[in-house]
Amino acid sequence: MALYFSLILHGMSDLFFLSTGHLRASCMMESMKLLNQSQVSEFILLGLTSSQDIEFLLFALFSIIYVVTVLGNLLIIVTVFNTPNLNTPMYFLLGNLSFVDMTLASFATPKMILNLLKKQKIISFAGCFTQIFLLHLLGGVEMVLLVSMALDRYVAICKPLHYMTIMNKKVCVLLVVTSWLLGLLHSGLQIPFAVNLPFCGPNVVDSIFCDLPLVTKLACIDTYFVQIVIVANSGIISLSCFIILLISYSLILITIKNHSPTGQSKARSTLTAHITVVILFFGPCIFIYIWPFSNHSVDKFLAVFYTIITPILNPIIYTLRNKEMKISMKKLWRAFVNSREDA
Repeated sequence: MALYFSLILHGMSDLFFLSTGHLRASCMMESMKLLNQSQVSEFILLGLTSSQDIEFLLFALFSIIYVVTVLGNLLIIVTVFNTPNLNTPMYFLLGNLSFVDMTLASFATPKMILNLLKKQKIISFAGCFTQIFLLHLLGGVEMVLLVSMALDRYVAICKPLHYMTIMNKKVCVLLVVTSWLLGLLHSGLQIPFAVNLPFCGPNVVDSIFCDLPLVTKLACIDTYFVQIVIVANSGIISLSCFIILLISYSLILITIKNHSPTGQSKARSTLTAHITVVILFFGPCIFIYIWPFSNHSVDKFLAVFYTIITPILNPIIYTLRNKEMKISMKKLWRAFVNSREDA
């Protein structure tokens, strides 16, 4: 009997050690799997087209557009902050919008332009998520700035006697600081969900730069919850800002009906520029982040429009439809030419 129990105990001990060994082996396999999941150190961008001839043409076109965008927005910033006549809330916000547009055009465009000359378009893991962070940071800032500009126009047209009291310098600075804080919050709420995902391959992003919806799909786990967070976050800020803008401009249009024909013409000219910028900016955002159907060709076009075309259209729209801005730019240019001649 004792021999029988000793055999049973010996067999149980062997079974225990076997099961423990199996558990250790499975734990090691899980650890190896987790290590393998973090092997992706770079991503490959497919770009816009596979034709080298078209890419050379796009290289030249995008290079020109980028240089004009930076110079145009820089000219607006210099003009606004160096011209006493433009020391008003509207132009202060416009100068800040131009700075955001110039930065928005620079977060991915130079890299994209260089990639047009390369066969394999590679971006590092850190570079990819830096692009994502800057895209959503600057996008959020611009949305809130556009709302601030709509508020400025609403107060100027609907409450003209209290304009300078309501839109004082402290309020303008507060609006700009708030726009950056909300942009940082918008970007900061999404990045931690995506950057901590396990990426073990594939690492091909079908776009011209990294963006959350495309990159999160490459994770090795189910990202349904992360996709919901992205859509909810981007959708809420986009739709809420867009609805506020629609309400603001509707109230302004109703108010200017009671103005004189001259006042109506000036107000409508200003509003047309603002509404055009709003449509050009929010249109791509709504299609990329809220539209339920995914079309890579359309998304690529909207990505180009959002990051390259829109930043150059904003200074064109605001300057060509604004007499004060055009006059101030001419004076600034004359002063610059005269100073060069005197030197």
